[in-house]
Amino acid sequence: MRTQLLIMVLAALTQVAGATAWEGVTVNHRADLAGAVDQQVASDLDTLLAFYTDLHTHPELSLNEHKSSTKIAARLTSMGYDVTTDVGGTGVVGLMRNGSGPTVLVRGDMDALPIMEETGLAYASQVRVKNATDQTVGVMHACGHDVHQTCLVGTASLLAKFKDRWRGTVMIIAQPAEEIGAGARMMIEDGLFSRFPKPDSCIALHVSASHPAGVVSYTPGWALANVDSVDITIFGRGGHGSRPHETVDPVLIASHVVVALQSIVSRRLDPTLPGVITVGSIHAGSKHNIISNEAKLQITVRSYADEVRKLLLDGIREVTINTARALGCEKDPSVVFRDHEFTPSTYNDPALTEAAAGVFAQVIGSDRVVERDAVMGGEDFSRYMRELKVPGLIFWLGSVPQERYDASLKTGGTPLPSLHSSKYYPDPKPTIETGVRCLTSLALSLLDKK
Repeated sequence: MRTQLLIMVLAALTQVAGATAWEGVTVNHRADLAGAVDQQVASDLDTLLAFYTDLHTHPELSLNEHKSSTKIAARLTSMGYDVTTDVGGTGVVGLMRNGSGPTVLVRGDMDALPIMEETGLAYASQVRVKNATDQTVGVMHACGHDVHQTCLVGTASLLAKFKDRWRGTVMIIAQPAEEIGAGARMMIEDGLFSRFPKPDSCIALHVSASHPAGVVSYTPGWALANVDSVDITIFGRGGHGSRPHETVDPVLIASHVVVALQSIVSRRLDPTLPGVITVGSIHAGSKHNIISNEAKLQITVRSYADEVRKLLLDGIREVTINTARALGCEKDPSVVFRDHEFTPSTYNDPALTEAAAGVFAQVIGSDRVVERDAVMGGEDFSRYMRELKVPGLIFWLGSVPQERYDASLKTGGTPLPSLHSSKYYPDPKPTIETGVRCLTSLALSLLDKK
């Protein structure tokens, strides 16, 4: 079975590569524009930093990015883009048509996280809102989407100013709800590729909390994972804690299920193929001496290849149901795959990635462009490439202040805060400057310059 799965995965990889092959397409750094891009970025930097600071101070949760989208739409309009708002909720599409040539999609996401900021920055977010359960939560750009929006606007501005130096169509996407894996799907379902031109390539960036500002990193091939959420309810028969023989204890059964689930990756999946099954939450019972009627588990599942994803999800259902039956459950567990929260894996086209790395090396120097391993995080940017079957690339933008990064390398140094940490913050000036230079140069390299 494992051999058959490996063959299927290799076939799928070949199919993906074939669907996104860059046959006859040349991606060259626009050396003729390098100096002009750098000069314009330097000229625009103060305005971009003010825009970033405003976004950081006023973050908005997923599906509520009303002010952010309004700000971006206004700027794109002032640059001469044909702007459409409210695409897939609060999404913004800005089009600049400039003769015959390729269409390049450039995406930036807008939403923040329900986290109370603890950075101590003078411009730290003080935003507090009520969540879906009526709890007051802080709101923070702990994943760098404020940087993404700023780089998006900065890139859009430079492409407009250099309009006489490229041909084709630029498609600027300000996307909502990336943090809940819904925004790209919502925009596509709202006619993103039927109401607007279909891109020939898709590019984006994401901040990195593990590299210093001024560094760019990239991953060819699989870069980010399929992300699935699974809810399991085990139905037992409750009773008094002193008389367990009269009950069917769902906590005990849930404990067996947690252990048995780990056999899926270790014994069913080919060890050369990545996969993760993590039980993040178990809830059951209300008191020391009461055996409850139910136990609930919440699980995250990560994979790259779709065939591996299927094996893991099928295995979770099978292992859960059969374990519960073996331990005396009178009713099969409920195993719910939360498909509306699914985020598909990201495959960076290898040829495009290699070419982009060459562009970045010429823009910021080869010593500041590094290859990095794939991660098991998720990003719904992948939906654009999958929907269109065109090449795409999301690359990583170093953001850590240099002194903070250097201190973390010393023996006994403080570990760097990760993305989604209440203490994460980027060094805005070099991060945004590098992001705009690299994203603009890549976009220009993809546009027909005849």
